[in-house]
Amino acid sequence: MSHAETDQLTETFKRALDSILARVFVCASQPPVSSMAIGYSGGLDSSVLLHLARDYADDHGIRLHAFHVHHGLSANADAWLAHCQLVCEKLQIAFDSRKVLVAKEDGMGMEAAARMARYAALGEMCREHRASLLLTAHHQDDQVETVLLQMLRGAGLAGMSGMDEVNSAPDLLGDTAPLIARPLLSVPRAELAAFAEKLGIAHIEDESNLNLHHPRNALRKKVLPVLATHFPAYRDCLVRGAQHAQAAQRLLNELAIQDMAACADTQGWDEARDDGSVAGLKASLLESMSKDRAANLLRHWLLEQGMRPPSTAWLDEALAQLLHSREDSQACVILDGQAVRCYRDRIVITSVRAHTHVEPIVFRWQGETSLSFPGFTGNLHLDMVERGLDPAWLRGQSLRLQYRAGSTQSKPNPKLKLQSNRPAKALKEWYQERAIPAWERPQLPLVYAGDTLLFAAGIGQDCRLPEASPGVVLRWFGN
Repeated sequence: MSHAETDQLTETFKRALDSILARVFVCASQPPVSSMAIGYSGGLDSSVLLHLARDYADDHGIRLHAFHVHHGLSANADAWLAHCQLVCEKLQIAFDSRKVLVAKEDGMGMEAAARMARYAALGEMCREHRASLLLTAHHQDDQVETVLLQMLRGAGLAGMSGMDEVNSAPDLLGDTAPLIARPLLSVPRAELAAFAEKLGIAHIEDESNLNLHHPRNALRKKVLPVLATHFPAYRDCLVRGAQHAQAAQRLLNELAIQDMAACADTQGWDEARDDGSVAGLKASLLESMSKDRAANLLRHWLLEQGMRPPSTAWLDEALAQLLHSREDSQACVILDGQAVRCYRDRIVITSVRAHTHVEPIVFRWQGETSLSFPGFTGNLHLDMVERGLDPAWLRGQSLRLQYRAGSTQSKPNPKLKLQSNRPAKALKEWYQERAIPAWERPQLPLVYAGDTLLFAAGIGQDCRLPEASPGVVLRWFGN
């Protein structure tokens, strides 16, 4: 590589990073970046990035950090850490590192588990050092491999779009604050190798890159050389295809945003209920859409809630169950440990909580304004109001807190009368009238005075018991 070619790579990097910073920090409410970091493994790609980023940071008065993650998967991991630390000392670049334990979970392979652990550690270091931008050394060859792997897995447009030049990744880094930027995404790896050789940049060789059991390595070593022989321009063509996919995905996102605004259902539904559910979608409006459009909206809405992209098979099953359920049924599909449910034309996301048996608790009220019941994950408030339960009568009662199906001591179908001029109703009728979903009902405790139902969380207290002025009103607050 000639001196002019090294200058060309430097200029390409500078233009790319200038463009990224202009996009990210375009509004006045976001200050210009003062601290950025690079993910520094010590390999060829990140070593070239380290030198390019150092020069850029020096020219622009930006504090640069180099972050290294020790995975403990190679016998050479300690030597790689020492190498990275020594290089940063020589270049006078702030250095930090983390050792992580890579554990395969939820069916992930070792490669995927290592990636999750790596990015979690990088996010932690970004927050500690207040680095608002994390640069990675992904290059054009990485983009090509990513697009091909996604196509071979049957990915949709989002997968075939490949990597963005800059994006937030809260699922990887832990929050939305640090952004991931890839200023070398248009540069072939051969140019990085020539740059490193020209400048004598020392770097380590990761032996795992030779392991053909990893799909990316097999693609790189066995498949791409054949493609290069028969289709010399395959890199440029696949990158261009990814750009077309990105444009199409942007249009789908715009359509989903419009549909989400039209289908949003917040009326009568708290923004955050006790079970962690969020504002929902009107199922009837989704049902009126074409299947593809409804799936596009549901996928976008789930991603907006921080969930992972669902598969096509999951979306098909979810739409079949959620849009064709009875009004008072408990249609439910699980994704990422969350429950997507439909109730009374509302599709909502709730936490998945198994109802555990909790023994009833017998207690007496002695004038407290609040009683905590950790086993029921909540607090019973007893407020003095103008008219309510007679305090003297209440003090004399043996009270019992229990779940609806938590005891054999109570009547199987108790009724509650809230107003003197209205009939008493069974709990199920009150739950339906108050639009309390079936999955919440088992978590709403009841208060008995002997065999008499005194209070039901989410509904209210019975009016047929002794009253006084002033009196007591019961309220339940779940944690």
